[in-house]
Amino acid sequence: MRLGRAVDRVRVVETRLGKEPHPEHVDVLQAEIGALWSRIRLANWSIRMFVAGALLVCLVIVSLFFSELAAINISAAIVVFFLGAMLLLIMGLILFLIEVSISTRSIGTGITEILDEDKPA
Repeated sequence: MRLGRAVDRVRVVETRLGKEPHPEHVDVLQAEIGALWSRIRLANWSIRMFVAGALLVCLVIVSLFFSELAAINISAAIVVFFLGAMLLLIMGLILFLIEVSISTRSIGTGITEILDEDKPA
């Protein structure tokens, strides 16, 4: 959801950038586009980390069942899978937190000035 909103916002700002008559507003819009693309990259990597972590959790569960059914000891592999899953999930959460902080920080930065200037006096 956050990713889709950021992508949609980039489209809106890029459209406005092409039509912007004020050169001083162009810098503000380009800065917003830069922040949005940072958010998009972070959201993408966050999703990748979550998916990879979830796949490793599934691998842990399959390995536990397999080791029990086959009566073999693969506890070392299970530990590695589990630690990998936890690290990936932690990294995904950190990336998500960074994306949220960029989003919060960039809300209204400069754009309110442009909107206020566009209003008739």
